[in-house]
Amino acid sequence: MNDLIRCGWCGDDPVYTAYHDDEWGVPVYDGRALWEKLILDGFQAGLSWITILKRRDNFIKAFDGFDPIKIAAYDDNDIERLMNDIGIIRNRLKIVATIKNAQIYLDIETEKEGAFSELMWSFTGGEIKKNKIESMSDLPTQSIESAAMSKDLKKRGFKFCGPTICYAFMEAVGIINDHLVTCHRHGK
Repeated sequence: MNDLIRCGWCGDDPVYTAYHDDEWGVPVYDGRALWEKLILDGFQAGLSWITILKRRDNFIKAFDGFDPIKIAAYDDNDIERLMNDIGIIRNRLKIVATIKNAQIYLDIETEKEGAFSELMWSFTGGEIKKNKIESMSDLPTQSIESAAMSKDLKKRGFKFCGPTICYAFMEAVGIINDHLVTCHRHGK
């Protein structure tokens, strides 16, 4: 595995290389899984992704498996429980936003099953946008599509979903393929 060429951002940390090789850029169509990833990307704001990745299991446990029905019903006791959980990022604004974002996710899903997934993929017309990035310095941090996604989500009341967060989310869930052209994952 060490002879594989990867995107430079993942370095050689085994957690990061496994994430890069097995998850990052793999298309996700399940709405609940997309929502979870968007929430985790929101928690990453101001931090490195490896910080979130190494705590992901703690997040899953603390947030009831990212069950939006349970999270949407969280109250002040749950907020305090989460604020005291050293296994996650204890940011009150992000925790409260997660509760609100769960409620909005459920509202979107009441439109029809799969509505959240359709919404997330609609910003690229339901297709994977495959970029041809040659170097790390050429990687964008946002796009027209991520700005449109951010605007739509904010209009619905979502928090922690700016254009940069949305772009990172779109890359992670395979809506945008930003593996470097030299990376062994680019063509997959």
